[in-house]
Amino acid sequence: MLDLNHENILKMGEYSSLSLDNVNIDVIKSLYKFMYRLRLCEQSLIDEYHPADEMKCPVHFCVGQEAIPAVISNLISKDDYLFSHHRSHGYFLAKKAPMKSLFAELYGKETGASGGIAGSMDLSMPSVNFYAGAILSGAIAIAVGVALSNKLNKSKNLVFAGFGEGATEEGIFWEAINYASLKKLPIIFICENNKYSTYSTQLKRQLDDNISDKVSSFGVRTNKVYGNDVISVFKTINAAIRDIRYSGGPHFIEAYTYRWNGHVGPENDDLIEYRSMKELEIWKSNDPINILEKAIMNKKIISEEFKSKMIDEIKLEINNSFKFAKDSNFPDIDNIEKLNLSTESPLADLLLKEIDNNDFDANQPDAKLAPF
Repeated sequence: MLDLNHENILKMGEYSSLSLDNVNIDVIKSLYKFMYRLRLCEQSLIDEYHPADEMKCPVHFCVGQEAIPAVISNLISKDDYLFSHHRSHGYFLAKKAPMKSLFAELYGKETGASGGIAGSMDLSMPSVNFYAGAILSGAIAIAVGVALSNKLNKSKNLVFAGFGEGATEEGIFWEAINYASLKKLPIIFICENNKYSTYSTQLKRQLDDNISDKVSSFGVRTNKVYGNDVISVFKTINAAIRDIRYSGGPHFIEAYTYRWNGHVGPENDDLIEYRSMKELEIWKSNDPINILEKAIMNKKIISEEFKSKMIDEIKLEINNSFKFAKDSNFPDIDNIEKLNLSTESPLADLLLKEIDNNDFDANQPDAKLAPF
């Protein structure tokens, strides 16, 4: 392939460079199943959203961008942390969170991952160390804080932070990159560069679309990868994880990919004509699921029977998740202030109390806790 950028990807035609070499067959099957499961999950939510209108929250779908969360699902450990942006469903499932908890959250039910009060954009589930956020780049800063905590506590756990290229236009992103590099934090930044921030193409917002070059100037190890080749993505992220575990310090991966749907759905936004139908069709012709499926069918790693059985299992899970969500109760909220302010946080109140500057000592014991 030519040097990776969006312009060259559109020129390459049908992608045929996926290689299954040196990847375990069980891993390959797992990647395939996860991508298919995520695709059917998203499509089912799109189909169900209207006309019933029982889901009231805005939803950012990730159809076309299944490869990155599929890889994370295979490589992340139970105790690792995963922080996501507003396009969160794939990352949520990547952390082994239950699909039924996702559906219930979209329906605003108390059995949802966040008790039905967060919706899709702020989807979080502390029990599995997963957090998403609607504030652009906000979760990146929190991820760096968790990585710092892991390092100070000598934890072996990693932190994963996933986001789109639009997040790199926020100042806090570069502050996070700088600090992670300076303190050699155990964090892997994964940028899903899908070219568009809402309706604005990247080259109308930035001089070029190679974010990894800019990040490398901070001393962070970087990689670029074609985000629709799930095997290439797997090898790249796997190598980065090994590097962090053995050498320490952060890693940044820029995965070039593309969303098929509108920025926020389920409605389509192509009537605004911010992107060409030719561009969309080129990306659809290189569907990440089809690219892998063609290779593993040719190698007889899976059969049509395997695929059919897999689809039946996924559809059953989706149907059960819809039933779970619809049968669940709405949360009982008697005081909306309790959603934003806790009256049961004496330690937080103590830490947040105002301190007289005259009493401040730069050498106080707490300041010595951090070894830098």
